[in-house]
Amino acid sequence: MVSLDRFETFKAVVDAGSLTAAAQRLGQSKAVVSFNLKRLEQELGVTLLVRNTRSLALTEAGERFHQHCVAMLATAAQAIEDARSEQLQLRGTLRLTTTPEYASARLVPLLETFRAQHPQLRLHLSTSPAHADLIPERFDLAIRLGRMADSELRATLLDEHALCAVAAPSLLSALPDEAARDDPDWIRTLPRLGYPRLADLPLIAPDGSDQLFASNPADAVVTVDNASTLRAFALAGAGATVLPQWLIADDLAAGRLLPILRGHRFPRQGVYAVFPNTAHPSRRVQLLLAHLRQQLPG
Repeated sequence: MVSLDRFETFKAVVDAGSLTAAAQRLGQSKAVVSFNLKRLEQELGVTLLVRNTRSLALTEAGERFHQHCVAMLATAAQAIEDARSEQLQLRGTLRLTTTPEYASARLVPLLETFRAQHPQLRLHLSTSPAHADLIPERFDLAIRLGRMADSELRATLLDEHALCAVAAPSLLSALPDEAARDDPDWIRTLPRLGYPRLADLPLIAPDGSDQLFASNPADAVVTVDNASTLRAFALAGAGATVLPQWLIADDLAAGRLLPILRGHRFPRQGVYAVFPNTAHPSRRVQLLLAHLRQQLPG
């Protein structure tokens, strides 16, 4: 493959009118310029310049090549300038992915304020309960919740949120009294809803001890693959479960769901930005991460 550096050498020789002047313009020795010019002609298989001790003249092939050379170098320079200017003002498309619930409840308002600050930037948001494969699917960034698995991707913590064990009032009517809502032994008698994303959660008691609270129990009456469906089954009274507090805040306030195990708690869950492990994350990704860290409630 012919190097663009030799294109630049050829153009400099033509523009300057001599090898000596071109060498001065390029900051190279005359011998290096002459060598690169000869190699270019060898790689192309044509003579571009007729040279003698006093002058240079373009051949017919050299004339045509010079025209293409000028156009190609201008295009390359523009591409470099565009890439660098993108670091200063955000343009192009930023592709990101997260869960449908987190997008609707938290992310979309923050993305809209970010987009308003960068009107030349386009956003492509994909939502799915399953984790996207960032590199093959060409995502710049993923927002993932919960515990981070080992990965070759880079991850940074943006926020944390609480989990809440809940059940519908109709389901809790089966318990003998109000105190039973906070008794793990009584709660185990209720039907349970399964959600593999929150499997094997430790339930921490008021005295600091913990025990396993499987959110994907083998005897679950229903197992789902996304938090919205889990919430719907909980509202319908199908079983007790664990949900992110930000997702059910309105349900708790309205009494559609009631907290259970109120003296106990679960470890707070992380909200992570995950992106390909490149040496220099794009300016778009860097600025969005800064915006999310500033705006998320923490």
